[in-house]
Amino acid sequence: MSDEIEKSLDKTYSSKIDKLFDIEGKKERENAYNDIVKEASDPHLEDEKIYSEVKEYVKTMFKNAVRKTVLEKKVRVDGRGLDDIRAISIVPSLLPRVHGSVLFTRGETQSIVALTLGNARDEQIIDSMTSDYKKSFMLHYNFPPYCVGETGRIGFTNRREIGHGHLAERSLKPILPSSEEFPYTIRVVSEITESNGSSSMASVCGGSLAMMNAGVPIKEHVAGIAMGLITDGENHAVLSDILGTEDFYGDMDFKVAGTKDGISAIQLDLKVPGLPMEILSMALEQANKGRLHILDEMNKAISSPNALSQYAPQIESFKIDKEKIGALIGPGGKNIKAIQESAECVINIEDDGTVSVSAADRKALDNAVNQVKAVTEDPKVGSVFDGKVTKTLDFGAFVEFAPGREGLVHISHLDWKRVEKVRDVVSVGDKVKVKLFEIDKQGRLNFSMKLLKDKPK
Repeated sequence: MSDEIEKSLDKTYSSKIDKLFDIEGKKERENAYNDIVKEASDPHLEDEKIYSEVKEYVKTMFKNAVRKTVLEKKVRVDGRGLDDIRAISIVPSLLPRVHGSVLFTRGETQSIVALTLGNARDEQIIDSMTSDYKKSFMLHYNFPPYCVGETGRIGFTNRREIGHGHLAERSLKPILPSSEEFPYTIRVVSEITESNGSSSMASVCGGSLAMMNAGVPIKEHVAGIAMGLITDGENHAVLSDILGTEDFYGDMDFKVAGTKDGISAIQLDLKVPGLPMEILSMALEQANKGRLHILDEMNKAISSPNALSQYAPQIESFKIDKEKIGALIGPGGKNIKAIQESAECVINIEDDGTVSVSAADRKALDNAVNQVKAVTEDPKVGSVFDGKVTKTLDFGAFVEFAPGREGLVHISHLDWKRVEKVRDVVSVGDKVKVKLFEIDKQGRLNFSMKLLKDKPK
């Protein structure tokens, strides 16, 4: 491309490019920029080489204008100051049927974050080269083409989505409750619906808000911010909450996530050979200021965990004697299957004796836990059980009060009145309520039905 064409482009379009900074909206600014490119390149349509060179030159003019305006005027593409944060909007419980959700919007970057709670069987099994392990916390990040105004195939998760998801997941890990305090598997999904910079950090903010919305007992929020840098070697400007344009034409993308007390994760991408400690310190200090502002906005929306969603599974975790694991499972899994079927629950047993019981509601959970404890704990005299008659003999009836565990109701304890035949009172398969009144020297359990009835006068 000749010097004459370059001078003509500089003279005609420099002022028009400068006016792009007066436009706040990303789409409107892009349309205005595309109009300039079209106007400048269309006269050279017949010469393919010059046509492409003109388009590239206008792009370079815009890049230089972005950098010059920031360095000299301390004004950014959308008119903000160097440390200004875009407007934040938060809508909790956007999806009422899920266990937790939030719509997080910062400027023109928006994420719908949904959270699902599950039991121990929902943990992700990782089969790596070095070891096998399970994850009880997962964050998945989705970046569909439409969020940046493009069309494209939505298929397998790409490398970028995996990387952003890992960063957001690591940012939130330090605030998670222990498995003893909260024995749930947590899956967070961040759907980016609009993107103009820092969508991974929006996922961090949305993930923290969604956890509190779902009732996960986290003590404080985690917020994320993306910092940028423009430098010419002598002068430099650190930018807070960068736009996509500032990321593309700038020299740094520095993501910082953390609570009000400290940093939980960072990621630094540089386009310059190195970063002086002075600039790094300035970026961290400016990121801290921005993060605290974002945390204030998040706390205005949700400052403490809600009650657990009515749609979330009810889970209770406790330990049993390791020697009792076999009894709980039963031959061929007979006992544990029977409890899960009768109580409509899911039971998970760890090698150390930790038992996790999950059910749809509290009533079903309590029923399941009682059945598990009836199998694994030695029953105490005075306890009352719901049982089923498994066998009748002349001297009494055997009642199964927990899978694989039976006791005897002697004929004299079937009723206060004299009973001639056991079958006159109970039959095999009858469901009865019994009270344990004695454990003999041989460890046999003696139950009574009559002690649960009023004694005739």
